Amino acid sequence: MLTIFGEISIKEFHSFFNDEEKCLAFLAKQKWEDGFICKNCGHTHYCKGKTAFSRRCTKCKKDESATANTIFHRCRIYLPDAFKIAHLVCSDPKVPSIELSTTVDLRQMTCWKFKKKVTQCIDARTDVSNEGKIQLKEVIMGIE
Repeated sequence: MLTIFGEISIKEFHSFFNDEEKCLAFLAKQKWEDGFICKNCGHTHYCKGKTAFSRRCTKCKKDESATANTIFHRCRIYLPDAFKIAHLVCSDPKVPSIELSTTVDLRQMTCWKFKKKVTQCIDARTDVSNEGKIQLKEVIMGIE
Protein backbone atom coordinates (compact mmCIF):
# COMPACT_ATOMS: atom_id res chain seq x y z
CA MET A 1 0.00 0.00 0.00
CA LEU A 2 1.22 3.47 -0.80
CA THR A 3 2.24 5.66 2.10
CA ILE A 4 0.48 8.43 0.25
CA PHE A 5 -2.26 8.89 2.82
CA GLY A 6 0.01 10.34 5.43
CA GLU A 7 1.69 13.71 5.25
CA ILE A 8 3.04 14.13 1.73
CA SER A 9 3.50 17.15 -0.47
CA ILE A 10 1.24 17.95 -3.39
CA LYS A 11 4.23 17.35 -5.69
CA GLU A 12 4.71 13.82 -4.32
CA PHE A 13 0.97 13.25 -4.55
CA HIS A 14 0.95 14.36 -8.17
CA SER A 15 3.65 11.82 -9.04
CA PHE A 16 1.33 8.99 -7.85
CA PHE A 17 -1.86 10.29 -9.51
CA ASN A 18 -0.75 12.14 -12.61
CA ASP A 19 -3.14 10.54 -15.09
CA GLU A 20 -6.70 9.26 -15.25
CA GLU A 21 -5.66 5.60 -15.55
CA LYS A 22 -3.66 5.64 -12.30
CA CYS A 23 -6.58 7.25 -10.48
CA LEU A 24 -9.07 4.71 -11.84
CA ALA A 25 -6.72 1.82 -11.01
CA PHE A 26 -6.40 3.09 -7.44
CA LEU A 27 -10.17 3.52 -7.07
CA ALA A 28 -10.85 0.02 -8.44
CA LYS A 29 -8.27 -1.54 -6.12
CA GLN A 30 -9.69 0.23 -3.05
CA LYS A 31 -13.31 -0.28 -3.97
CA TRP A 32 -13.10 -4.00 -4.62
CA GLU A 33 -10.27 -5.01 -2.25
CA ASP A 34 -12.73 -7.25 -0.34
CA GLY A 35 -14.26 -8.61 -3.55
CA PHE A 36 -16.95 -7.50 -5.98
CA ILE A 37 -20.59 -7.41 -4.89
CA CYS A 38 -23.09 -6.15 -7.44
CA LYS A 39 -24.99 -3.14 -6.07
CA ASN A 40 -27.96 -4.14 -8.24
CA CYS A 41 -28.43 -7.84 -7.42
CA GLY A 42 -25.80 -8.79 -4.83
CA HIS A 43 -24.06 -11.32 -7.12
CA THR A 44 -20.31 -11.73 -6.55
CA HIS A 45 -19.10 -12.87 -9.99
CA TYR A 46 -18.04 -10.37 -12.61
CA CYS A 47 -16.25 -9.91 -15.88
CA LYS A 48 -14.54 -6.89 -17.43
CA GLY A 49 -16.90 -3.97 -18.00
CA LYS A 50 -17.25 -1.66 -20.99
CA THR A 51 -14.89 1.02 -19.67
CA ALA A 52 -11.44 0.91 -18.11
CA PHE A 53 -11.46 -0.59 -14.58
CA SER A 54 -15.23 -1.17 -14.56
CA ARG A 55 -16.79 -4.51 -13.69
CA ARG A 56 -19.88 -6.16 -15.13
CA CYS A 57 -22.04 -8.48 -13.05
CA THR A 58 -22.31 -11.87 -14.76
CA LYS A 59 -25.87 -12.33 -13.46
CA CYS A 60 -27.71 -9.05 -14.14
CA LYS A 61 -25.17 -7.65 -16.65
CA LYS A 62 -25.04 -4.27 -14.90
CA ASP A 63 -21.77 -2.37 -15.33
CA GLU A 64 -20.26 -0.59 -12.33
CA SER A 65 -17.47 1.91 -12.85
CA ALA A 66 -14.61 2.42 -10.43
CA THR A 67 -15.98 5.89 -9.62
CA ALA A 68 -19.55 4.75 -8.85
CA ASN A 69 -20.51 5.24 -5.19
CA THR A 70 -17.40 7.31 -4.45
CA ILE A 71 -16.96 11.08 -4.22
CA PHE A 72 -15.91 10.96 -7.88
CA HIS A 73 -19.28 9.60 -9.07
CA ARG A 74 -20.43 11.78 -11.98
CA CYS A 75 -17.50 14.09 -11.35
CA ARG A 76 -16.81 16.22 -14.43
CA ILE A 77 -13.42 17.39 -13.21
CA TYR A 78 -10.36 15.71 -14.72
CA LEU A 79 -9.80 12.87 -12.23
CA PRO A 80 -6.18 13.74 -11.27
CA ASP A 81 -7.33 17.31 -10.50
CA ALA A 82 -10.23 16.00 -8.41
CA PHE A 83 -7.80 13.74 -6.51
CA LYS A 84 -5.54 16.74 -5.96
CA ILE A 85 -8.42 18.84 -4.59
CA ALA A 86 -9.49 15.99 -2.29
CA HIS A 87 -5.91 15.59 -1.04
CA LEU A 88 -5.55 19.32 -0.36
CA VAL A 89 -8.89 19.47 1.47
CA CYS A 90 -8.02 16.40 3.56
CA SER A 91 -4.67 17.97 4.45
CA ASP A 92 -6.30 21.29 5.36
CA PRO A 93 -10.12 21.40 5.40
CA LYS A 94 -10.00 25.20 5.71
CA VAL A 95 -8.04 25.65 2.45
CA PRO A 96 -9.70 28.50 0.49
CA SER A 97 -11.34 27.59 -2.81
CA ILE A 98 -9.37 30.38 -4.50
CA GLU A 99 -6.16 28.57 -3.54
CA LEU A 100 -7.54 25.31 -4.92
CA SER A 101 -8.51 27.15 -8.08
CA THR A 102 -4.98 28.45 -8.53
CA THR A 103 -3.40 25.07 -7.78
CA VAL A 104 -5.46 23.03 -10.26
CA ASP A 105 -6.23 25.83 -12.74
CA LEU A 106 -10.01 25.49 -12.55
CA ARG A 107 -12.79 28.00 -11.87
CA GLN A 108 -13.17 28.91 -8.20
CA MET A 109 -16.84 27.84 -8.15
CA THR A 110 -15.92 24.40 -9.53
CA CYS A 111 -13.32 23.98 -6.79
CA TRP A 112 -15.73 25.29 -4.15
CA LYS A 113 -18.41 22.76 -5.14
CA PHE A 114 -16.03 19.81 -5.10
CA LYS A 115 -14.46 21.01 -1.83
CA LYS A 116 -17.97 21.13 -0.35
CA LYS A 117 -18.55 17.52 -1.44
CA VAL A 118 -15.28 16.43 0.20
CA THR A 119 -15.92 18.36 3.43
CA GLN A 120 -19.44 16.91 3.68
CA CYS A 121 -17.92 13.46 3.46
CA ILE A 122 -15.37 14.38 6.15
CA ASP A 123 -18.14 15.78 8.38
CA ALA A 124 -20.20 12.60 7.96
CA ARG A 125 -17.37 10.42 9.25
CA THR A 126 -17.22 9.50 12.92
CA ASP A 127 -13.69 8.09 12.94
CA VAL A 128 -11.76 11.32 12.37
CA SER A 129 -8.64 11.57 14.54
CA ASN A 130 -8.32 13.93 17.52
CA GLU A 131 -6.35 16.39 15.39
CA GLY A 132 -9.28 16.48 12.99
CA LYS A 133 -7.29 14.78 10.25
CA ILE A 134 -8.76 12.17 7.98
CA GLN A 135 -7.02 10.04 5.42
CA LEU A 136 -7.82 10.62 1.78
CA LYS A 137 -8.57 6.92 1.29
CA GLU A 138 -11.49 7.10 3.72
CA VAL A 139 -12.89 10.22 2.09
CA ILE A 140 -12.65 8.80 -1.42
CA MET A 141 -14.53 5.66 -0.48
CA GLY A 142 -16.85 7.45 1.93
CA ILE A 143 -19.87 8.23 -0.23
CA GLU A 144 -22.25 5.38 -0.93
